[in-house]
Amino acid sequence: MKSFFIGNKEIKLPIIQGGMGVGISLSGLASAVANEGGIGVISCAGLGLLYKQSSGNYLQNCIWGLKEEMRKAREKSKGVIGVNIMVALSNFADMVKTAIAEKTDIIFAGAGLPLDLPSYLTPNSKTLLAPIVSSARAAKVICEKWKSTYNYLPDMIVVEGPKAGGHLGFKKDQIEDDSHSLEHLIPEIVAIVSEYSDKKEIPVVAAGGIATGKDMLRFMELGATAVQMGSIFVPTYECDAAQAFKQVYIDSNKNDTMIIESPVGMPGRAFNGEFILRVNEGNEIPRNCSFHCIKTCDYTKSPYCIIKALYNAARGNMKKGYAFAGANAYLAQKISSVKEVMETLMNEFIIAKSKLNRL
Repeated sequence: MKSFFIGNKEIKLPIIQGGMGVGISLSGLASAVANEGGIGVISCAGLGLLYKQSSGNYLQNCIWGLKEEMRKAREKSKGVIGVNIMVALSNFADMVKTAIAEKTDIIFAGAGLPLDLPSYLTPNSKTLLAPIVSSARAAKVICEKWKSTYNYLPDMIVVEGPKAGGHLGFKKDQIEDDSHSLEHLIPEIVAIVSEYSDKKEIPVVAAGGIATGKDMLRFMELGATAVQMGSIFVPTYECDAAQAFKQVYIDSNKNDTMIIESPVGMPGRAFNGEFILRVNEGNEIPRNCSFHCIKTCDYTKSPYCIIKALYNAARGNMKKGYAFAGANAYLAQKISSVKEVMETLMNEFIIAKSKLNRL
């Protein structure tokens, strides 16, 4: 399992921890992954609920929360720390500016096309930029837009397939379509970034449903430099979510995940449960909105408030919320340390590589 470079930063293990909000991947999980040689990622989603100042509103609290989480992460780790910022956030620009000011190593931006992301870089900034895409077309559009407008190319591209947890960049009828599978997407996007190899080496990262070292090897054989994994890090001691949230993963089986319609306007993969049943019965319709967290969310037409639901779940109140999860999240059997997870993945990768070499 080889290290790789993104910009001038060497990543010892080709594993990126996916950004999971609200309150699932904060400084605790991110620093633990970074300390093991991967890239740890803090999710910006919902920080304003986790950090409440008496003098600030929700959006102001998000900025303060990101500053605090970055400070905590730097105290716990000297490794590479990134932040995940959804393009759909109503305060996307402010969160990007804050991440850059706090000298975040990498910004991961998805849930929309981050077409203007390089415009926020400052002359002395060393923050790297990694868009998250779900199609070859999106990767090409971003590369061409950034190149022509900002003379900048992505430092890394994360390719998120339809088996990912959380919000998906696919139409509902594409999720089970093999032509949109990660196995098809990776070679297509590797081919696109190769067109810019004379200007910049752009690592391609496979994401979505990856759960074992054998999975890692499969996508690296298709051209990926690294993988992004989210669900595998939820049932760890260092994950920032409540024990009750983690227990949902451990107690789950293969048929417990489902595709839901999110107020964000995208389909999402989550564990079924009491809250989703109440949503389907029309019992969670919001009466007002004091957050205005998502650009595309109109609370008068939403079946529930997503930020409240995710916050409640992260704090362990599963009756008033639900857990996003990847298609293979049910494989979790116990709570482990991040170190144990990383060592298991490395061992599985080595065994799979050895078997492949004998063929």
